[in-house]
Amino acid sequence: MPKSAVTRLQPPRGTHDLIGEQQRRHHFVTDTARAIAARYGFAEWATPIFENTEVFARTLGDTSDIVTKEMYTFSDRGGESLTLRPEGTAGVCRALVSNGLTQTLPQRVFYAGPMFRYERPQKGRFRQFHQIGVELIGPSNPVVDAEVIACGYHILRALGIADEVRLEINTLGDDESRARYREALVAYFSEFAADLSAESRVRLEKNPLRILDSKDATDRAIIADAPRLTDHLKPGDHAYDFHDSVKRALKRAGIPFVENPRIVRGLDYYSYTAFEFVTERLGAQGTVMAGGHYETLVREMGGPEIPGVGFAAGVERLEMLLAAPPLAPAPVFVLHADGKSALDAFNVAQGLREAGIAAEFYYYPDLGGGLRRANKVGARAAVILGEDELARGVAQVKDLASGAQSEVRLDALVASLAEAR
Repeated sequence: MPKSAVTRLQPPRGTHDLIGEQQRRHHFVTDTARAIAARYGFAEWATPIFENTEVFARTLGDTSDIVTKEMYTFSDRGGESLTLRPEGTAGVCRALVSNGLTQTLPQRVFYAGPMFRYERPQKGRFRQFHQIGVELIGPSNPVVDAEVIACGYHILRALGIADEVRLEINTLGDDESRARYREALVAYFSEFAADLSAESRVRLEKNPLRILDSKDATDRAIIADAPRLTDHLKPGDHAYDFHDSVKRALKRAGIPFVENPRIVRGLDYYSYTAFEFVTERLGAQGTVMAGGHYETLVREMGGPEIPGVGFAAGVERLEMLLAAPPLAPAPVFVLHADGKSALDAFNVAQGLREAGIAAEFYYYPDLGGGLRRANKVGARAAVILGEDELARGVAQVKDLASGAQSEVRLDALVASLAEAR
């Protein structure tokens, strides 16, 4: 085939390669989150990136945007309906039941990995994106909700971006309070049914709370004056007291927050606490971490009714808030002056690696080209070997920051470079 006829392949729309600085940012976010979650006792789980479609269709709600618009669903060769995971919580709860862990509680779970949603790519949003998240499954206690929020805040602080975000919280109430609230919403939105979007008219029949999550401009104007769930709660109600206790625990922990009665989250399984960490730096789509409390999700997977609370954060969106990418590790460059020294130079590089020192071996007997390459990749030192050095059991070590060069015995090379590091 003529070269001109070859199509240059690109990544699919809404996906991206992680290379160089972007990969360092990605690892910095996930590794930081993993380390902080471990301090809170969360153990890492890894669930499959595709599940039986029912795992998501049964739990996310048939009026949620994810189920109605965004899931990547396909039939395998056996005719089974499978879906690429659009979020992490449902898979974690499925794994809890599948692995017989419902009698071993609490379970404190951390996860990290790719998720998939068919949506319009935009700043910080992709069709294959990555999330970190935690789930604390078992106890139903306001302090548990506050602890999960504290873990999320701690991760943002460790990333150096806590000052860039604002914690907003709300309560979605319990079954009793939501039933009263649903009646109030139906009565209110029914007056504007003719003006609502087609999607919101469907939601009015099936799940009027979902209207509050509409992005339609006309819907948003109607929503502005809609009843609030908090107006249907009063002291002494379980949901009211639960929410009040969460707020008091956050204040005790010194975690700043504001109440936002319009937070409903995009998934139907949430109740009681809902929260989002939002920023002004990413435009209209400013949520970088969000989650809440759920009561029935484990039961939907075939297990007992066990509550849980968790959050997820988009890694790509967190990366965009980092002040600077983490520096790549600065290696030592091992060079040889002639082809006869190549095998010995390779052996020296291997010895440095086994001693815990990052080392890159330059294959060509070209000191000038090797030093240029060493500076390009940000090496901290160059180890130069030739026949004369090897005969005397030494190496020339050049500090690439200062330009200073010294002779170091080969048997002291590891110690010398370790001290310099």
